[in-house]
Formats: sequence, structure tokens, C-alpha cells
Amino acid sequence: MGAVFAVAGVEPGLVGQPVEELVWGYHTAMGTLASFHTVDDAARVAARLLSSGEPLNRVWRFALTQLLDDYTSVLRHNGPEAAAKMWRVAPSLTGDARVDAAFAAMAEHLARRDGWQTPAWTRDPQREAVPWWFVTDLKGLHPRALVESPSSFRRRGVFITRGALERV
Repeated sequence: MGAVFAVAGVEPGLVGQPVEELVWGYHTAMGTLASFHTVDDAARVAARLLSSGEPLNRVWRFALTQLLDDYTSVLRHNGPEAAAKMWRVAPSLTGDARVDAAFAAMAEHLARRDGWQTPAWTRDPQREAVPWWFVTDLKGLHPRALVESPSSFRRRGVFITRGALERV
């Protein structure tokens, strides 16, 4: 048996599982790609995760959150113009409108927050979540997500809590 994941309280059912099982979807979908250089890189990984049956919360974690981390790194080291380039070209559709909506919402949110022009592809009506997507599976947090989601997310039917976009 390989190394064992030893962090308690992160996600029910994960404690005591081999690391290989915990990160399988990420490494399988990521291949040799160490980081995302464009939103399309992340969309392709999201599509592979979805086609392999991964749940939406893992797609959020391994595609959208990783993209946000990579964007934040480029922003810090190279500035807003370089970071904005990651979002210029429309990403491939993933096969799930909720994920496509989340990519568009994130692009618009970051553009407004960091002062670059929102890409035209974000206005594509195919990038709206029907049915709505509450990124958290905890139903008790859904009312909070309705209130706390940035407008770019709410308008597209994607609901997140305040901390979902905070990076350290």
C-alpha cells in the first residue's frame, strides 16, 4: 500500500485512503501539465474529469481552483496584462454548462477585480448554468452562497460562498 493521506476533517471519507487514490483524477486528467497557462488548458482538464465520471466538486477543485491559483501566480509575478492573456481565447466547452458558466463567471470576476477587459466569450449564452450549480454540496450553505456569490457568478447560475475565490 502506498502513502496514506493523514489530514483529518478535510472531506468525509478521505481519511486513511492511499494518496494515489486521492489524487488519481487530478494526475490522470492533468497528464504532464504542471500548471495551466490558459483557461482552455483548464477547460480541457475539466472535460476529461467530467468524461471520466468525476463529481463536480472535484472539477471545481482540480480545474477551476487550480486555474485561479495559476492566474494568481502570474498576476503577482508578471502583472495584470500577462494574467489577462490567460483568459483571452475562449475555452473549449466542457460538456457541462455549469462548468462552462463557472469559467465565464471567473473570467468576468477577475477582469473586474484586476482591471482588465472582460473577454467577449464570457457573454456567450451557452455559458450559463441550467440547472443552477451550488458549488458546495452542503445544502445548509446554499442560502449563504445565494447572497455571497459575486454578481458575475450569480448572473450565470453558479453559486459560491465568499471563501471560494480567496487564495493565500
